[in-house]
Amino acid sequence: MESNIRAVRRIQLTTIAGVGLLAGIAAVVSFRHMHELCLRHGEDHLAAALIPLAVDGTIVVASMSILLANRYGSRGGALAWTLLIVGSLASLGANVAVAEPSVIGRIIAAWPSAALIGSYELLMAQIRRVSGGPTDGETTEVADQEIELEEYQPSPQERLRLREHDVVDLHRTAWRWAQSNRLPDGALPSGKAIAFQFERSARWGRWIKKAGLAGELG
Repeated sequence: MESNIRAVRRIQLTTIAGVGLLAGIAAVVSFRHMHELCLRHGEDHLAAALIPLAVDGTIVVASMSILLANRYGSRGGALAWTLLIVGSLASLGANVAVAEPSVIGRIIAAWPSAALIGSYELLMAQIRRVSGGPTDGETTEVADQEIELEEYQPSPQERLRLREHDVVDLHRTAWRWAQSNRLPDGALPSGKAIAFQFERSARWGRWIKKAGLAGELG
């Protein structure tokens, strides 16, 4: 189980490094293109230098917000996605606007930003795949037990991911740990305790407990 987790983390770190490299390339190319576009349309040198930073800064802030949300199993808020899309379109538009007026020239100019957007979404997909759900913050034990009674049904995409060997193996390992670490009164650990042991969200831990009690984890 630990080797599988380490392998997943190595893959994620490699992907993050690749996205970081593409982000650096896209930032340099986009800055040059947006700077030139601003000068063409009457902006002074200071504004032409600051406007590209504002666009790229919007992309960075929105991306980090979505990345944090994905680490806790959420896709991120509408505002973050809106800012990311608008910023990305502005960057793509600027790249295309100053490109050589041919199909090949525009493809070359737009490629760094397009590659960054695509690779970033691949990174988000990896994080969503290994995340069990959004964190619920600090809750009391009573609240934890009450929420456990609520119905939680994985989406079709989540069910598909549950069939993957590594993820299923982690779920079964978590359930075996819960069975082996019962409380003094014989009760199973709370979902929050299970989640803490495996560095996952409280909702993930509650799902493990519920699925285990239902016989879904062997």
